[in-house]
Amino acid sequence: MTAAASTLLPIVLYLALSFAVALWAGRRSRKHENASGFLEEYFLGSRSMGGFVLAMTVVASYTSASSFIGGPGVAYTVGLSWVLLAMIQMPTVFLTIGVLGKRFAMEARAMNAVTITDYLRVRYGSDAVAILCSLALLVFFVAAMTAQFIGGARLFQAITGYPYEAGLALFGITVIAYTALGGFRAVVLTDAMQGIVMTVAAVVVLLAVVQAGGGMEACMSRLKAIDPGLITPTGPKDAVPQPMILSFWVLVGLGVLGLPQTSQRCMGYKDSRAMHSAMIMGTVIIGFLLLSVHLAGALGRAVIPDLAVGDMAMPSLILELLPPFWAGVFIAGPLAAIMSTVDSMLLLASAAIIKDLYVQYILKGDSSRMPLQRIKRFSLGCTAAIGAIVFVAALEPPDLLVWINLFAFGGLEATFLWPLLLGLYWRNANAAGALSSILVGVACFFALSVLKPPMHGIHAIVPSTLAALLAFLLGNRLGTSRPA
Repeated sequence: MTAAASTLLPIVLYLALSFAVALWAGRRSRKHENASGFLEEYFLGSRSMGGFVLAMTVVASYTSASSFIGGPGVAYTVGLSWVLLAMIQMPTVFLTIGVLGKRFAMEARAMNAVTITDYLRVRYGSDAVAILCSLALLVFFVAAMTAQFIGGARLFQAITGYPYEAGLALFGITVIAYTALGGFRAVVLTDAMQGIVMTVAAVVVLLAVVQAGGGMEACMSRLKAIDPGLITPTGPKDAVPQPMILSFWVLVGLGVLGLPQTSQRCMGYKDSRAMHSAMIMGTVIIGFLLLSVHLAGALGRAVIPDLAVGDMAMPSLILELLPPFWAGVFIAGPLAAIMSTVDSMLLLASAAIIKDLYVQYILKGDSSRMPLQRIKRFSLGCTAAIGAIVFVAALEPPDLLVWINLFAFGGLEATFLWPLLLGLYWRNANAAGALSSILVGVACFFALSVLKPPMHGIHAIVPSTLAALLAFLLGNRLGTSRPA
């Protein structure tokens, strides 16, 4: 067996296992014999997640190609400063579940809401809020999923040597198929599996890097010899200035509360015990994962010092330091990170069309008007169709994928952050405030992202978030309060 085939085999087996889990989840879903029960199962897993599954699915949904490829690639370039910056993401699970968790789940259950848009429509009593949120979710999710598909296919090409199109087909079809067939239950179960794979892969690669470099002390000495800035908190030539740190606190700290793919998970756990255990487990796991993978990227500079492109750090380290078969096993880590992000977005995009738009406005909110088998076929077909659109878009990959991904995440946060957070915790928040926040936040983010005025290292999400908050407060004063 050739080295490429040895590397490919465990990747194919991993993808096959993900598909098998989806088939099992699909069979579990068949016990729901009415349309409303099926929609809650397909898009929310009948609100049955335990603590471990909840923790792992939030971790897996949040981490992406940027976490496993882009982040370590930047750490390879600027050193330990980026490791410190990446650890800002450690409270992600704690913030998401702790701030949104119990209150969001209770209110969603009381409203019988299945999606975030569902909740916002009922909370604000506004069709305009629901429609705007659904459209924004579709636009930004398609952009983010396209970037993830391309990242997965390019990674596959770099590791195995097989054509880009072959990797895209294998990776894309698997994700689309298991998400469409198994729904939310398949997504969270595969997320749990993918979270384990990611964590183990990150730790193994870090240990391999430290061993290849002759130990931690030797690695540090070599980094200092290459560039003393690699071991400073601000990086070479002040590569990580304070305004960038502020931006990260907003983008991956506070802003994470506005990401539908993670906040949606807060609606699906089964009880308070599961929520509390998920907060602890998720925080520990994501901290361990992020530290391992970014430190591996930074220390990898001491082992392979002459890579032209930082994004190749993790793939190169895995291929260089591990035998072909085991390289294939652990390259599944980055693939798992990509798959776990795509499947969450794919399902939520489908939910936006079916539950938030079609059922609500065509069926007048009564899903029982459509026969069960028809709504099952519609749900599966819609998920597959969105996946196919993303697949076709990825066939002609654009440049600057990292910026497409950041743009999509920033747009989602500008749309959802304040309507969701203030809707939960401010009784007098009203539809006028929510609409103002969405329109101003997204418009400001678009303008700053396109025009790129000098902001001294501050990301567009920071002023956009502030503008959206001010717009919410002003709009709220002009509108009529609606009791929560």
